[in-house]
Amino acid sequence: MNQPRIHPAAAVDPAAELADGVEIGPFCVVEAGVKLGAGVRLEAHAQVLAGTTIGEGTVVGRAAILGGPPQDLSFDLATPSGVTIGAGNTLREHVTIHRATRPGGTTILGDRNYLMAGAHVGHDTVIGDHNIIANNVLFGGHVTVGNRVVIGGGSVFHQFIRVGDYCVTQGLSGFSKDLAPCLMGTRINRIAGLNIIGLRRAGFDAAARGEIKAVFDLVWRDGKNLPQALESARERTWGPEAGRLLAFLEAPSKKGICLQLGRD
Repeated sequence: MNQPRIHPAAAVDPAAELADGVEIGPFCVVEAGVKLGAGVRLEAHAQVLAGTTIGEGTVVGRAAILGGPPQDLSFDLATPSGVTIGAGNTLREHVTIHRATRPGGTTILGDRNYLMAGAHVGHDTVIGDHNIIANNVLFGGHVTVGNRVVIGGGSVFHQFIRVGDYCVTQGLSGFSKDLAPCLMGTRINRIAGLNIIGLRRAGFDAAARGEIKAVFDLVWRDGKNLPQALESARERTWGPEAGRLLAFLEAPSKKGICLQLGRD
């Protein structure tokens, strides 16, 4: 058995649950009710607050704060909520992830994500797996992010929007509408094109990429509005990859879909 290693300058509540191989560096804070999986490592000054669960092998960088209260002026600090972080994540310096606003709610980060320095995940946000989130990215509350997404540094995402699988965004871009799967986002709610390189790296074959491009042309290039484009799409049968893109478009959030094309 590999007992947890706790630096003598760390403050760890006896009611925290620490699995085998946990390492806690100097001046860390771990509150009661925290659960740290096997091999989790907290670097100096990291804080993991009540209601936070971290999966095995995750590394929490210096001065990161996980499980802090939401930045919501109406939030009651007595509300029981938490943060759940999966396995194999890397959270670099000063990353912040806030707990949910609703009683029993959870802010969720999946598995094997890489969050660079200063990234912020707001309350009630749900992030999938294998995402790369660059420095100083801001996710407002209630954002949903898919899988294998690459977010450029300093990008900002408004509350209550969705970011689909296999997206990539330009640094310093901003979004207040849904960003559909497989797209390149740029500037403010703009679409620069398809993330073809990302799709190739993810193993999409030529046929799947061709169908996704056909949907892209139908929605973003043919001059139709979204309902008209979706009506046209229903006239043919699509493979699973293009079908997932269409399903995303068929169920927009209240914020709508990013439809404006162009870099200028």
